[in-house]
Amino acid sequence: MEVEIGRGKVGRRAYGFDEIAIVPSRRTRDPEDIDISANIGKFHLKIPILSSAMDGVVDVNFAAEMNRIGGLAVLNLEGIQTRYENADEMLEIIARFNDREATVKMQEIYRESIKVELIQKRIKQLKEKGAVACASLTPQKVEKYYEVVIDAGLDILVIQGTVISAEHVSATKEPLDLKKFIPKCPIPVIVGGCCSFSTSLHLMRTGAVGVLVGVGPGAACTTRQVLGIGVPQATAVVDASAARSRHLDETGQYVLVIADGGMRTGGDLAKAIACGADLIMIGAPLSRAKEAPGRGYHWGMATFHPELPRGARVKTDVIASLEEILTGPAHENDGTLNLCGALRTSMATCGYLNIKEFQKAEIMVAPSIKTEGKFHQQSQGLGMG
Repeated sequence: MEVEIGRGKVGRRAYGFDEIAIVPSRRTRDPEDIDISANIGKFHLKIPILSSAMDGVVDVNFAAEMNRIGGLAVLNLEGIQTRYENADEMLEIIARFNDREATVKMQEIYRESIKVELIQKRIKQLKEKGAVACASLTPQKVEKYYEVVIDAGLDILVIQGTVISAEHVSATKEPLDLKKFIPKCPIPVIVGGCCSFSTSLHLMRTGAVGVLVGVGPGAACTTRQVLGIGVPQATAVVDASAARSRHLDETGQYVLVIADGGMRTGGDLAKAIACGADLIMIGAPLSRAKEAPGRGYHWGMATFHPELPRGARVKTDVIASLEEILTGPAHENDGTLNLCGALRTSMATCGYLNIKEFQKAEIMVAPSIKTEGKFHQQSQGLGMG
């Protein structure tokens, strides 16, 4: 539905996850029967969750634990881990900054150059721990480090930026041509972010196995404020899912839709899949794990941009182990622990056996879904996150 913004300018009404609700079907199921597994190429995940490629979330040890639990961690190959041998010491320093100085001092820390030998070392460490080696590069760095990461044994490459298109135009330098690069890449490639039907479809046509959907919804991201761009996440995921269907009809190839950011509870994960997502990428909820290297802090990949920072170091606090956050047991009532248990229960309650079925769930626009009848919870700060 289009809304008139003013004379000659109309806009579609878009929705975030807080504005929608999943409608139960005519049947229910036993949660133990529900299958929430997913595949990325030949790699099987027991749970449909990827960690964001953020320095406050993922290091080698975190990635190994994420893999053991059944998910997939994405290591940032342009972050602290590949700039400093003593990465943990630098993360300790970042955690001690006060809020007013954090951005400026992080810009100084990230001025250190990326080291090829550390890229190789981190990937090899992942392999030595038996984890699937998945890591991210920005489009500007792919050609520079592509052969390095392949030779080191990377299993899955994530090409990630604030916004990525399949048709980048530059008058000053030759941009990365995803349509040429991805088909030649010997490992699966995931690309993103995007937030519209057309961009999702064009990215799918590059040969990527998955597309990251989300521009600006993350807890530490200020892109929507700094640049004024983005689409509320429920609408973005639905539009990308429609692009997936179009691409499947055209080519017979199924491309994964990965909802990236804006989710912190089990209910958010369930809504993302009901909107059409195959997988979920989260950062801030996982930064609260004891295993996360950020010591209760979380920041986006553009937080330390030297000229135009588009992120903030936010405090998330350490609350539980990674296993408790992902698979429980939960000892809080706000939906931030046992995310996969909540997802499984939501699917069972609505009567859907697996992720593919759950993508067909009925959804309603429901702006008051989180607050209706919750006066006492709101006034007492209980169960509301």
